[in-house]
Amino acid sequence: MDAINLGPLVLPLRVLAPLTALLAANLVAWLWQRRRGVDASTALWQMTLWGFVAARAAFVLKHLEAYLQSPLGMLDIRDGGFIAFAGLLAGCAVGFEQLRRHPALRRPLTTAALAGMLVWAGATVAIRASQPLNVPLPALALQRLGGGAVDLSRFKGRPIVVNLWATWCPPCRREMPALTAAQAASPDVAFLFVNVGEDGATVQRYLQEAGLTPQNVLLDATRTAARAFDAVGYPTTLFYDRHGMLAGRHMGELSRAAVDEQLGKLREAR
Repeated sequence: MDAINLGPLVLPLRVLAPLTALLAANLVAWLWQRRRGVDASTALWQMTLWGFVAARAAFVLKHLEAYLQSPLGMLDIRDGGFIAFAGLLAGCAVGFEQLRRHPALRRPLTTAALAGMLVWAGATVAIRASQPLNVPLPALALQRLGGGAVDLSRFKGRPIVVNLWATWCPPCRREMPALTAAQAASPDVAFLFVNVGEDGATVQRYLQEAGLTPQNVLLDATRTAARAFDAVGYPTTLFYDRHGMLAGRHMGELSRAAVDEQLGKLREAR
């Protein structure tokens, strides 16, 4: 499971984990203020802000070439592009500077920051436990757009990216150009675009109107593949190594940089 359904709202766990940690840290800071009269919340938010900026900036710099093709994408954090270690270092640096300037914050700020880090670490461990890797690619045969059945096992032997999407899904439509471009630039990787719950005419019409020509567009009209891949929302993208074992998954929109990050990990695992 990589998301929680709240009615029509789907919340990715990768977003809920840091939000829960931030809530825990601020709760501890509030308790210190209420009992001891020392307010560490402002310093805590400064740590959070600069940590967030540093984590995003580090990721953007790592994939600067991809972002230069669409500079506004640097500000679009929906792709989940962050380098946590860079953010942690920046946040700690800001925290140490706050402690140097305001010694009275030493205990409340340190306690609040540690509480947040512990909650985040615990949530991350729990999420990873709920998303076991090394799960094999499901044994499925799907209809190819344009006709003919395709057995997914035929793609084993090279990294595989499975994108579950629908034409009615705005994030799916936004990420499709990036995924199509990544497919064209990565002939060593098998990209499978599995449309969920729609007929071929609808899918073909959307691709023609959007001017997109992705390869390996497959149809999952009965949602069999969506259940096999345990997708609770769209888009969901799964990354398999060359042995057909699950190496990672992402629920939500992906940018070209985020795709490149995942592909780099798959190639290193060879």
